Amino acid sequence: MDREELTGWLRLSLTAGVGDGAARKLLAAFGLPDRIFEHSHAALEQLVTSAQAKALLQIPSGFAGMLEQTLEWLQGAEAGGASRRIVTLGDPGYPTSLLETADPPLMLHVIGAAARSLTELDRSIAIVGSRNPTAQGVINARAFASALAERDITVISGLALGVDGAAHEGALEGATADMCATLAVVGTGLDRVYPARHRELAHRIAERGLIVSEFPLGTPPLNQNFPKRNRIISGLARGTLVVEAALQSGSLITARFASEQGKEVFAIPGSIHSPQARGCHALIRQGAKLVETVDDVLEELRLSDPARRDTTAAAPRTTEPGEVEPGLLGDIGFDPVGLDALAARTGFSAATLQAKLLELELEGAVARLPGGLFQRIGQG
Repeated sequence: MDREELTGWLRLSLTAGVGDGAARKLLAAFGLPDRIFEHSHAALEQLVTSAQAKALLQIPSGFAGMLEQTLEWLQGAEAGGASRRIVTLGDPGYPTSLLETADPPLMLHVIGAAARSLTELDRSIAIVGSRNPTAQGVINARAFASALAERDITVISGLALGVDGAAHEGALEGATADMCATLAVVGTGLDRVYPARHRELAHRIAERGLIVSEFPLGTPPLNQNFPKRNRIISGLARGTLVVEAALQSGSLITARFASEQGKEVFAIPGSIHSPQARGCHALIRQGAKLVETVDDVLEELRLSDPARRDTTAAAPRTTEPGEVEPGLLGDIGFDPVGLDALAARTGFSAATLQAKLLELELEGAVARLPGGLFQRIGQG
């Protein structure tokens, strides 16, 4: 993108009071952004409010500095050979799936492997969920993402802590070298990584996938921006899988966007006693497809498995219906349980139980939860 083209698009996106909806109306009427600024207040007022028309005829505060910062960013380089680019609403490389949504962003800042394109996401699934998942939720997210990536399906998420991070990690593990393993849609400018502990993960995503943001460089992690970016996560994907979510959760916002966009919504059920499962159960009651294996997703979206592999083992294994797990694991079951309740079930003393639970915890078979609870973990 040359300086002149960037100037027009950046000025339009930064004009105070002119949102994406008004900007799209102006673009439809006048063409490229630089032509918008050539029109009079009276002409602009035919399409937008008087205040918006006035703002369009003024250079946004700090615009010159932002333009130079963006040009410098575009000319910079990422580690591992990842490229930087900006894709605008008028660019042939703009993803069709986003164009078909109600509120496509004007500009997308992109970091990623030079060969990866936003138009090559026909085989993609969004995986979202709690920032504070259970141990089982992390395992589920990672296992499903890995299994999907093994089947040449790009995993889209939001780089957040918890389920998002696990999904990106799983996709990187399962993907082949010649595919876009995973795509992260973030709620900050691309000159920063949030959360900071995902910096190394973000670098790996850039090398084997894409990182996308609609926000200008320098945008900090503002609370209002994260729900907004969720429409892009769902808009880019063929469907959205919710792994774990409380009833008041950003993941449910993503699921709502997906439903409004005509996309499929999937949810993994959990324990009736777990607050992190209630959002998924609510989605299922509202019509989301209950998911137990990757097959459930592939079949619903009619996505063939290119390698024709058996996908029934894609989800972490748990005891089959009717099968009794011997020993302490069988006594724990699959719901969170406290030490007192477990002592009543088994007849073991508290000291004996603590020792046995520690052994299972070290083996990765049991997780210790807040509030003195324990939960059995299904391993992939």
